Amino acid sequence: MVDVSAKAETTRVARARGQVVMARETLCLALEGQAKKGDVFGVARVAGIMAAKKTSELIPLCHPIPLSSISVEITPDDALPGLRVLAEASVTGKTGVEMEALTAVSVACLTIYDMLKAADRGMRIEGVELVEKRGGKSGDWRRGE
Repeated sequence: MVDVSAKAETTRVARARGQVVMARETLCLALEGQAKKGDVFGVARVAGIMAAKKTSELIPLCHPIPLSSISVEITPDDALPGLRVLAEASVTGKTGVEMEALTAVSVACLTIYDMLKAADRGMRIEGVELVEKRGGKSGDWRRGE
């Protein structure tokens, strides 16, 4: 692990996103609450939050950090068609929360796939990426569109 003991504690925020592309019929199943496994949105949201809290157990050399907050939003997009996932994590600490936000998005997308795979094995998880980070010694960063 990187030694962060000399770093100052600051408020740090990270946002990440990703998407699950699926058949239009599969999206309709999710929106209508008709997936065989249940509430796709609720289960994926909770899975993403739980994953963020366990990031240091999943990613070697990642610092365990006391998250101040983690949110996971899942929104349908007819143009994909599919579901977009956005996660935001924050902490007041000595290291950033980028990995927590990325882990939340990744696991939420995997959960969406798992919840809907009986209907559509051809789904794709795409575009998992950091959108922005704020705070810390390296300052703020935002992905250009």
